[in-house]
Amino acid sequence: MKLHYGFDELSHIDWASILPILIPFLLVGFLLILIALIDLYRYRKVRENVLMWTIVIVLFNTIGPILYFTIGRKDVNERALRNQ
Repeated sequence: MKLHYGFDELSHIDWASILPILIPFLLVGFLLILIALIDLYRYRKVRENVLMWTIVIVLFNTIGPILYFTIGRKDVNERALRNQ
């Protein structure tokens, strides 16, 4: 029984059978990133930390956009009104 595999083992994988499973996950992740970036830059004048959220969305592929939609969409104006 072989316990360790090398990169040369990747040539033996049947990619045609794996791609139909992987493509929907990749498309959903890409779509999440795209929608989050569009929303972030559409409302960049009322969002805080635009650069930080851009880095989080791009580097943390699936969890980054989810964090942005749950935490990062709070407007600066809403916070200013609550603090008054």
